[in-house]
Amino acid sequence: MAQPKAASAAAQLSLAASACIAGAEAAAMVGREGAPAMVAAAAMVVFGHRGKGMNALGSADPRLREVKENSLRSFHAAARVAGVSYVEFDVQVTKDGYPVIFHDDFIFTEQDGEICGRRVTDLRLDEFLSYGPQKDQSKAGKPLFRKLNDGRVVRWDVQSDDALCTLQEALDGVDRRVGFNVELKFDDDVVVFEHAKERPIFFSSFQPDAARIMRKLQDRYPVYFLTKGGTQVFADERRNSLEAAVKLCVAGGLRGIVSEARAVLRQPSAIGRIKEAGLSLLTYGQLNNVPKAVYLQQLMGVDGVIVDLVAEIAAAVSEFAAAAAAAVPVPERDSSSSYMDGGGDVGLLETTSPAARTTASFSRREDVSFLLRLTPELVQ
Repeated sequence: MAQPKAASAAAQLSLAASACIAGAEAAAMVGREGAPAMVAAAAMVVFGHRGKGMNALGSADPRLREVKENSLRSFHAAARVAGVSYVEFDVQVTKDGYPVIFHDDFIFTEQDGEICGRRVTDLRLDEFLSYGPQKDQSKAGKPLFRKLNDGRVVRWDVQSDDALCTLQEALDGVDRRVGFNVELKFDDDVVVFEHAKERPIFFSSFQPDAARIMRKLQDRYPVYFLTKGGTQVFADERRNSLEAAVKLCVAGGLRGIVSEARAVLRQPSAIGRIKEAGLSLLTYGQLNNVPKAVYLQQLMGVDGVIVDLVAEIAAAVSEFAAAAAAAVPVPERDSSSSYMDGGGDVGLLETTSPAARTTASFSRREDVSFLLRLTPELVQ
């Protein structure tokens, strides 16, 4: 693999964003500044989080330990799920300049009875790949551990394990029907894709300046801004609200927003402002593993969801689409048909009209009741 070069030695950024939408079989492509976009479809777009779902090693839910996250095996498993158009994964750059797929900033192992951790970006490629199962089964890798949010360090045990992998392996080996939402982890260098070929990609980041830099460095791939939308407070005010995210995207020429789902459900009126600004909207978070929460977002005009329970949510979204198709015809598109008066071209993912975003799966009374039950959690 050719070694990628840092695009800006002075700004040394690693990559922490979500990036990549490829053409799904159910959607047609429309261009905007040379980047692919998707024509409206009745169903929202489903992204497999870190492949077929993240590994929540402290959870009692076995589905969250089914297959090693951010691995080729997980990407292949997600690609086999009907209704999944994209997989989301995390890219960092090793000390010697190779983009690898791994979420956490630190990687842990056990050595001489002691748990020790190293920053991923401080490792050479060969050192990084020496953790966990090895592609060459005649070799033994270092035992792989993970630090949980509560501070515990546990062995990274899953039902179906796999070796760590590089970005190039994913670009070359995963079914090209599946798009990539690449979360670029920021630390030291800017990753420049050299192996994307015909696969459409978009970049995004939680770091406002990094997102703007990625947009300035290239205009082939769209750039999205990741935000918690006010569910967590940061020193940088640009990260603290959906309104600030809209301003950042418009000022920096970004394509859209990837928001924590709770922020969107707390502020449904923000969706109209996002669409009026010509931006598309994706969401992530634990609520996206609840079918009715995804359904509500579809009604509200959210364009896509990043999920862990890939098969369950993909099936639910397909059900929504089938019910909608049976209930009402999808109207002809025109410049004023975007949901919540967005109008016109809304970016990589376009929205459908309100009529197209209905389904017989749940009644309106159930919708309101469910949202009211969610309200206390959303407020917190």
